[in-house]
Amino acid sequence: MPNTTIQTGQDWGAVNVGRASANRVNVPKSAAGVSRMKAMGLVQTERKYGAGENASAHSGAGVNARKIEESDDLKINKVDKNLSKAIQQARMAKKMTQKELATKINEKPQVVGEYENGKAVPNGQIISRMERILGVKLPRPGKKPKSKESATAGTAGGKTRGGPAKRR
Repeated sequence: MPNTTIQTGQDWGAVNVGRASANRVNVPKSAAGVSRMKAMGLVQTERKYGAGENASAHSGAGVNARKIEESDDLKINKVDKNLSKAIQQARMAKKMTQKELATKINEKPQVVGEYENGKAVPNGQIISRMERILGVKLPRPGKKPKSKESATAGTAGGKTRGGPAKRR
């Protein structure tokens, strides 16, 4: 048989992958090292215009000032004290903890705590779930009872004017 060499494609020579020990630049790793290198004159820094800022075309002093003024009129509704007391009393009557009530309404215990402390933003779905689990009717936020003056505005002496109501 003839002698043949089979090429395996393997190169078994030493290869340096990664950092080469020659021509290696010493990079400072701390702020003190950078300032030391600056003092020696080995490192130079440049301050770039607008670096690190969100330089949007829409941002301006007038726009930001107007947003601040408009935000004064906004008021976030919080849970009424009557509602928070009613939730707490109903929960205590059922001898439940905040955590137990929260698990039954599929919410976090912090949500129940915020409702009882009056810090939560009212959510009708959460309130209705609490009503169902606690078995009580809770006072709803934002619904004010009609005053007697507005109820009698369309009547004269308690009698309705005109004929029957129109059907649509």
